[in-house]
Amino acid sequence: MKKVFFILGISAVFAACGGNSSNTGGSDSTKAANETAKAANSDADTVVTKTGTESAGGSAGSSTGEKLIASLDCGTCHKVDTKVIGPAFQDIAKKYDASQANIDMLAKKIISGGSGNWGNIAMTPHPSLPESDAKEIVQYILSLKK
Repeated sequence: MKKVFFILGISAVFAACGGNSSNTGGSDSTKAANETAKAANSDADTVVTKTGTESAGGSAGSSTGEKLIASLDCGTCHKVDTKVIGPAFQDIAKKYDASQANIDMLAKKIISGGSGNWGNIAMTPHPSLPESDAKEIVQYILSLKK
């Protein structure tokens, strides 16, 4: 009788742990739901509070670069006028003039990520972001120069 309970107990442990790491159709829908929730929360964070979305004049603007910033994860590390993890957008605008060479270099930095320009903390890469969108973001940031 002890052997039966022991085998049942071991079976219960294996069943509880799963033991099967293959993906099923349910996990795909769960992943899609999680991505939708992340996107909705990101929009809610910036839309409701307007944090990190002020234009140079201080009111909510609607430039393409500003919209792209709001749709990406930039607000996690950057704000318009406050250093968070990365530099404030206004500090970036102070450091770089709006030359085509700087726009190209900063757009590539947004896409490839990395560290070195502002210390050792690495910026998250955005490899799926088109270069034209990255340049729109850079042009918006550089327009914040005071």
